[in-house]
Amino acid sequence: MSDNPVHDRIRQEIDDNQVVLFMKGTPVFPQCGFSAQVVQILSHLGVKFKGVDVLSDPGIRDGIKQFSDWPTIPQLYIKGNFVGGCDIVREMHQSGELEGLLHRHGIAHAHQH
Repeated sequence: MSDNPVHDRIRQEIDDNQVVLFMKGTPVFPQCGFSAQVVQILSHLGVKFKGVDVLSDPGIRDGIKQFSDWPTIPQLYIKGNFVGGCDIVREMHQSGELEGLLHRHGIAHAHQH
């Protein structure tokens, strides 16, 4: 355990769930357009993921930015690895790279053709 309880909680979420999206709002009610876009992409790919609402937890909201060294939210993690924010996820989706990543990690998703 580190001496940073927020980072420990973030690590726990990432360890416990194959796909985690730190976002503003919830998957059902995203509170920002960027979070909504990533939710839409993951839903489109049929990926089960855990949404962590940073708005309901200011500690996580600040902590995740330090944890990943990435200044913005949303942040997508797959199998414990930071993938990126909205723009990166969107580009990876368009190029087919995101689906490849899911496939390599053995994460169930709908195949796109």
